[in-house]
Amino acid sequence: MRKKVIAGNWKMNKNPEEAKKYLEELKPLVENTENEVIICAPFIDLKCLVKNSKGSNIKIGAQNMHFEDAGAYTGEISGSMLKSIGVEYVIIGHSERRQYFAETDETVNKKIKSALKNELKPIVCVGETLEQKEEGLTQEVITKQTKLALEGLTKEQVENTIIAYEPIWAIGTGKTATSDDANNSIKSIREEICKIYGQNVANRVIIQYGGSVKASNAKELFTTSDIDGGLVGGASLKPDEFAKIVNY
Repeated sequence: MRKKVIAGNWKMNKNPEEAKKYLEELKPLVENTENEVIICAPFIDLKCLVKNSKGSNIKIGAQNMHFEDAGAYTGEISGSMLKSIGVEYVIIGHSERRQYFAETDETVNKKIKSALKNELKPIVCVGETLEQKEEGLTQEVITKQTKLALEGLTKEQVENTIIAYEPIWAIGTGKTATSDDANNSIKSIREEICKIYGQNVANRVIIQYGGSVKASNAKELFTTSDIDGGLVGGASLKPDEFAKIVNY
């Protein structure tokens, strides 16, 4: 049985002092969960979070990385740098990165390979726009993104990769895909993985849902057949709210 993985994506919020205070509040609230708990924070918070999460069941992730280990890439952070401070996860290909910072399926694939090479677990985002949804292209878009993201990976590498299905129209809008729609989209992603890597791999891959996940809808989403937890945005910024989602 696949484990539920709930990751909070703080986006561009919280300084190290705020991050430390948040963590101290969150730790006792989630200490008894059987689910995997991850905080994905801005780069400046990561070292503080890694240090202060030791001895707890909370894992720390970054929100982005470069696909090279070093070089003339001003302003970038590499996977090897993240690994060196104890980061375990990294979000790759979030729709905001694709929209505002020219991320492509090709760079997403390169980053996944670099993350895995550096023993980081990638959380890879795929999702359709409202226009694509209305044109009936959801399945086509998300399966293509998944296929291109995983291109060239081994079965073992795919099993160590988390997919986050995040319909772009639901991110930060308050709109959420129905549990049936989200589950069916994730089934499509799992079927695509099955076509390429086989049923055993598809059965093991963690596929989350993201897009206005909150305490009030977490249980309905996470108790479906194929949704393996969530990538949580705004609702992860308050420890009590995030804990309710973790403990759905």
